[in-house]
Amino acid sequence: MLAPGNSCVWNLTPAPRGVWAGTSVYPALPRMEATEILESSSSVMQAFFANQSCDPFTPRSTPCELGNYVSYSVKATGAADIQAAVNFARTNKVRLVVRNTGHDIDFIPWSDAYFTGTAMKIGAGVMGYQAAQAADAAGVVAVTGECPTVGLAGFTMGAGHSSLSSSFGLGADQVLSYEVVTANGRLVTASPTENSDLFWALSGGGPGTFGVVVSVTVKTHPQAKIGGASIQLAAAYTTQDKFDQALAAMHALLPGMTDLGAHVIYTATNQVLQLNPVTVYDSTGEYLNTTVLAPFTTKLTELGIPFQAKYTTLSFLSHYDTYMGPLPNGNMAVEAYQFGSRLIPRAILSDATTNAALQTTLQNLTSHGVILAGSAASYRAPPGTAPNAVLPQWRAAAVQLQLITRWDSSPEAWPAMLADQERITREIVPQVEAVTPGGGTYVNEADFRQPGWQEAFFGGNYERLVGIKKKWDSSGLFYALRGVGSEAWTVAGDGRMCRA
Repeated sequence: MLAPGNSCVWNLTPAPRGVWAGTSVYPALPRMEATEILESSSSVMQAFFANQSCDPFTPRSTPCELGNYVSYSVKATGAADIQAAVNFARTNKVRLVVRNTGHDIDFIPWSDAYFTGTAMKIGAGVMGYQAAQAADAAGVVAVTGECPTVGLAGFTMGAGHSSLSSSFGLGADQVLSYEVVTANGRLVTASPTENSDLFWALSGGGPGTFGVVVSVTVKTHPQAKIGGASIQLAAAYTTQDKFDQALAAMHALLPGMTDLGAHVIYTATNQVLQLNPVTVYDSTGEYLNTTVLAPFTTKLTELGIPFQAKYTTLSFLSHYDTYMGPLPNGNMAVEAYQFGSRLIPRAILSDATTNAALQTTLQNLTSHGVILAGSAASYRAPPGTAPNAVLPQWRAAAVQLQLITRWDSSPEAWPAMLADQERITREIVPQVEAVTPGGGTYVNEADFRQPGWQEAFFGGNYERLVGIKKKWDSSGLFYALRGVGSEAWTVAGDGRMCRA
């Protein structure tokens, strides 16, 4: 602990993620099952952020040190526990990190100027698959992330793109109200009419920055059939030039697909292109086959490229499980990759010249091992959406494009992995930025070392967000790397923070 007035705060940064029985740190602990690891307050998706000090993917004989993993955690079962933890951290100048899981879900009737219907009140730690299952049981659907284990609170506060975004907007567009523990330990409500500045900031201004969200109340929508599809093709069955033409054609056609209500997830290397899934709310697989995807499949036929296609008509939960599952964990091994990203403006794809420049860049990147993962939708705010702090560039974006390199957890690969991180920051993302003027970056899926992050993540909202941060957290208790106001701090290798 530090004396009051000291310019630094210590990092009280529980058992390391994935520590198995028999390791040198906790030999007496019983074996941890996968669900326990996932729900542990120490669990993180990427061991790098704990300096690989106790990596679950290394042999059991590898020495295991606490390193940057948290030393203490609070098992909060209600708002009072959160308030006590916040007050303790503030009084003792202890660095506070918010992580959560939870299962509290309730459905309530709602009527105000922004929404009339059934709302869902969820505990901040509820994950996407839990919300989707609860909504299905209640006869409605909710906007959740594509990855089933994404927590709804952080998803929402970062903006949150979804397979339902073309129909209902971003996650932040769904919010009706928050319950928040603020830096002074008070539990407050934030809504469009109560503490509206805090509501605005929380809805898109980034997680972990303005307070500890205890619950969030969001819109739900009527259940309807979901048209689904997947398409796969490979360069091995055509020429590289024709494969590249197919990738370029798909990008050019994406705005038209999303105008027809589609959300398209795609992945691409220089050898394989996969659209999986394509999702249209209140639709059928036949509609995707004959209308939404017909221009693209026609182009593939013209190019003589064979492809595999599947079309389905399912409930939303079944669609979610079929394409993003199996639930609960899903099929996205995020711990095996590292990321940069860019929001691609619709105007770039709609213009032949600018799309050609983008495709040249993407082909160059994939030829050097970069993996593309896109999420295409209409990200416009639906009519009647309460004002929020969503990065304005989202509204003109056609694609949230991830730029991915692989992560090898073996100790001997550490130097190469750090070099790839440098390559993402210095080479890969800047190449895409250069051919996508007017774009921005999705804070939840960004390079954690993103240069010019204030503009990239928050755009014209940043100065207002800083003002709200100073009002609600004048001492800077809540810190997130590249979060609003984080430039006021420096962080040492041991996690200790000092005023910049």
